[in-house]
Amino acid sequence: MPFIPHTEDEVKEMLNAIGVSAIEDLFDEIPANLRAKGLNNVPPGMSEMDVARLMRERAGEDERTLCFAGAGAYEHHIPAAVWELTTRGEFYSAYTPYQAEASQGTLQLLYEYQTMMAGLTGMDVSNASLYDGASSLAEAILMAVRANRKSKSKRILIPRTVHPRYRAVAHTIVHHQGIVLEELAFDQEGGHLDMNSLPAEPGDFTALVIPYPNFFGVLEEVDALTDWAHKHNALVIAVINPMALALLKPPGQWGENGADIVCGDGQPMGAPLSSGGPYFGIMCCRQDYVRQMPGRLIGATTDLEGKRGFALTLQAREQHIRRSKATSNICTNQGLLVTAATIFMSLLGPQGLQQVAAASHSNTRKLIDALGKVAGVRKCFNRPYFHEAVFEFDLPVAEVLRALSAQGIVGGVSLAQDYPELGNALLVCATETKTESDIAAYADHIARIATRLQASKCPVQPKMR
Repeated sequence: MPFIPHTEDEVKEMLNAIGVSAIEDLFDEIPANLRAKGLNNVPPGMSEMDVARLMRERAGEDERTLCFAGAGAYEHHIPAAVWELTTRGEFYSAYTPYQAEASQGTLQLLYEYQTMMAGLTGMDVSNASLYDGASSLAEAILMAVRANRKSKSKRILIPRTVHPRYRAVAHTIVHHQGIVLEELAFDQEGGHLDMNSLPAEPGDFTALVIPYPNFFGVLEEVDALTDWAHKHNALVIAVINPMALALLKPPGQWGENGADIVCGDGQPMGAPLSSGGPYFGIMCCRQDYVRQMPGRLIGATTDLEGKRGFALTLQAREQHIRRSKATSNICTNQGLLVTAATIFMSLLGPQGLQQVAAASHSNTRKLIDALGKVAGVRKCFNRPYFHEAVFEFDLPVAEVLRALSAQGIVGGVSLAQDYPELGNALLVCATETKTESDIAAYADHIARIATRLQASKCPVQPKMR
């Protein structure tokens, strides 16, 4: 474990050399009324043995669970080679590649990642990642406001089918800059943004956000929505699951001209769930808007001897140019996670990604069929989906999830807080990691729990449609 290497005699020698009597004298410019009197609310430090035991116990909480939760973070199989290579010293301890001559390996990997991500999304250019999916949406909104000079309104139309946490983060980041996020209602039969509900004359708005798949796992009418936004001189921001794009039409091909900006979370590409992170954010765009893109871009070039090389380019960040001209205050990226994603995509290749995505969709169909046979459980929406679906229960979802947890099953994500109009709704997910026996066991547990709960209390009345 880390420790402070200096003895008391060494500290005294240092203070004598400086000419002060105590460490506190080094901070005498701080007014006394601003200094903390002590960390009284911080408990005493644990021993190394106790800390190690605590961490083993916490790590053990993540073991041997059967996970049917998704909602933006997905359990996919990660080949062992991915993190064996990612945690090699060349990648694991590499710092920001400011010195190109000393960082060619890191720069080449980031360049390969950008190439892969641009190809997957069908866009012209990708950056070298952002923090996560939520902050990448916020950055995409800021980018759209800068890029769409035809619009003066700073109005962003964002469906309620976008991830609730993404919407909350985006609001926190952009609302003090006068940007208005106008939420659009979803169709309660299909779980999607209905084209017929959009106004014929929406007025001046800067961009339309299109999730694909949306938070409910439903596929939006991306072609019609893209053309509608472009017809009204607005940009299109696509929020994508990169794994889904192995099967679905890439945003660069939506409608007549494609999406303008693509963002999302790269977690499905080689990042483990790991109790919530770290993950990394995706950002791609059309060539027309590349100078408004935040973060880092890696470019290929040739040196004086004609040899191919790689370098940081188009760094429109406040570290490199005047703050007033910077596109973003994003100061780093999730380079280690991007390394894992690049190796993950390289190992699987296009065909492997398609197989993973197809297997995930197939397992979700099996899960939907199995839950459809359980009394008191109904599928909510009738639209096509990828690998998530919403079910309505006659019983309180919180109690069902609590009972499943006691059986070592993460049963899904309750939508009661974010979508109360859906009643007792549960968002479930199945990836390629689930077997037929896993799905059958999950459905059997829910049927047994439902029978027991119904016998002990009156069921909740289903919502009125």
